[in-house]
Amino acid sequence: MNKVLLSIGHGFSARALTPLLLDDGWRVIGTTRTEEKAEILRSEGVEAFVWPDSDLPIDQASHLLTSVAPGETGDPVLAKYESALKTASHLRWVGYLSTTGVYGDHNGEWVDETTPLTPATKRGIARVRAEAAWQALGLPLHIFRLAGIYGPGRGPFAKVRNGTARRIIKPGQVFSRIHVDDIAAVLAASINKPNPGAVYNLCDDDPAAPETVIEYAADLLGLPVPPAVSFEDAEMTPMARSFYAESKRVKNDRIKNELGVKLRYPDYRSGLAALLAAETR
Repeated sequence: MNKVLLSIGHGFSARALTPLLLDDGWRVIGTTRTEEKAEILRSEGVEAFVWPDSDLPIDQASHLLTSVAPGETGDPVLAKYESALKTASHLRWVGYLSTTGVYGDHNGEWVDETTPLTPATKRGIARVRAEAAWQALGLPLHIFRLAGIYGPGRGPFAKVRNGTARRIIKPGQVFSRIHVDDIAAVLAASINKPNPGAVYNLCDDDPAAPETVIEYAADLLGLPVPPAVSFEDAEMTPMARSFYAESKRVKNDRIKNELGVKLRYPDYRSGLAALLAAETR
C-alpha cells in the first residue's frame, strides 16, 4: 500500500510524527518557509521544500496533514489549492491541526468535542472558519484541536534559568497542555484507524494554572520560584495576553476511547521531569 504523507507547514508537531512514520516505511514530504529549515528537515529524513515558493505535490500523497494557521484572509492552503483538494479523491486520510481556542472562554469549566464553538479571540474565530472550510471539501478529514504544546526546546526551563520567568496570577485561570510526543502518538493512531469526520481534543489529563507549572519547573531545577505578578500589572504581548482571555479545562476521552491512546505524559509534572532528564543526558 502506498504510504506517502504530505505535511504542509512541517513544524514542531509534524516533526515529532516523522520518525514514527519513517520507521514504518513511509515517505514523508514536508514544506517549510526557508531553505535553511528545509535542510534541517532533510537531515531528519523528510523530502523537504520551501512553500509557497513551490507547488504542492498533492497528487503524490496518500495522506495529507496541514499545520498552517489561517490568516486574516483565511486559510492560505485553501486560498491556492481548494479546487485541487476538492477533486483529490485519492487521499485516504487528511489531518487538520487546529486549537482548543475554538471553544472560547468557559470560566474554568470542562469542554469536550461536542461543546459549541464560541471563540473569544480573532485567532479562535479564524480557526473556526478554517475548520469549516476544510470540512466543506468533502475529504476524509480529521480535526485535531491542540491545547498548549510543549516539548524539547519548548518549555519553561530556559526562562526560569535566565531569570525572565514570571508567575502571572489571574484567579481561576487554567490551561490544558499536551506534550509533543503525545500529539505524534495521536496522529499516528488516527492514521492507522481513520474515522473521517472525527474531531479530537489533544491535551493531557491535568489542566493547571500557569503559575503552578512555572513553580514546578523552578523546583525541578532547584532554583528560586519566580516572582508573582498580577495579570493586570503584567507586561505582556497582545498574543500572550489573548491566551488569558480564555479559561477552560479540556476533556480528552475521545483519543483514549476511539484511538486507544495511552498518554506518555498524562500531566505537566511527568512531562517536565522527562524533558529535564533528557536535557541532562
